[in-house]
Amino acid sequence: MKRGTAIISIVILSVLFIAAVEAQAVEKTVGIIMTGDIPYYKTIHKAFLEGLSAEGLGAGKVNVVVQAPAPDTMAWMNAARKLVAVDVNIIVAYGAPAALAVIHESSDIPVVFAGVYDPQAVGIIGKNATGISSKVPVASVVKNLKGMSNFSKLGIVFNDSERDTVKQAEEVKQFEGQYGFQSVRFNIKRFGDAAKISNVDALFITTSCSAMQCVDNVVGVARKGKIPTATTIGGGEERGIILTLTADPNEQGREAAERVSKILKGAKPASIPIEIPKKIEMIINLKEATAIDLKVPFDILTSATRIIK
Repeated sequence: MKRGTAIISIVILSVLFIAAVEAQAVEKTVGIIMTGDIPYYKTIHKAFLEGLSAEGLGAGKVNVVVQAPAPDTMAWMNAARKLVAVDVNIIVAYGAPAALAVIHESSDIPVVFAGVYDPQAVGIIGKNATGISSKVPVASVVKNLKGMSNFSKLGIVFNDSERDTVKQAEEVKQFEGQYGFQSVRFNIKRFGDAAKISNVDALFITTSCSAMQCVDNVVGVARKGKIPTATTIGGGEERGIILTLTADPNEQGREAAERVSKILKGAKPASIPIEIPKKIEMIINLKEATAIDLKVPFDILTSATRIIK
């Protein structure tokens, strides 16, 4: 081979090698669907980003694209379509409605979920998805709320467009005979719907995105009627919800990040088991309870992981 030809060959090989290295260094894109202004999802997302960095997938390695739709079926669908259109590598969905919207729009893009109350009940299991459940025992919420207030009518705040919240309403109803109460459902979809809440002496707030979006309105109605409140989703305890039993959002975010890391390294979602929450928080807003003249028994206070005074 002539010397000039050899030099040209070396240059071509060098260019190809550099291009291959650059191709390997190209950022992966992770799409996020984080519904509205919901504190629980914001905390999950913060922990998720920290978890990505701990997995070596921080800035420069992963490009994160966030969609923050309103708590509405069409908005969730549109958010999912946008992420599918930009051809993200993975979509991370916080909450069941977002996860279901993504699964409906694409069967090819892997989905990692967090903050989903019961993945099996809503039909997520078996799809191209993995993640961590946020299910906590509804019986414990009802039992502790009954320990604070001997209510006879329990209002259930849910959204009939959010399948997981319908399931929770059904779960609560199963305990009517055991704990001696009648459940009354309030379908809350927008801020003004909180005015529907009436003629109940306690409130159970499901993991409804729309309810948590307007949690101040719901708590305002409860406060006015001196109605004790309880929920299975975090983020409302500082806003006045008296009893919160919730899966730790930091664990939710870290577990989601770990699963994203595994998938980006080649694992299939179906090969990664769905996690159940190991860390459950019980938060009592004693300040709010005192303000509505509600006495919280000592045994409930001692069981709490956090008390707001």
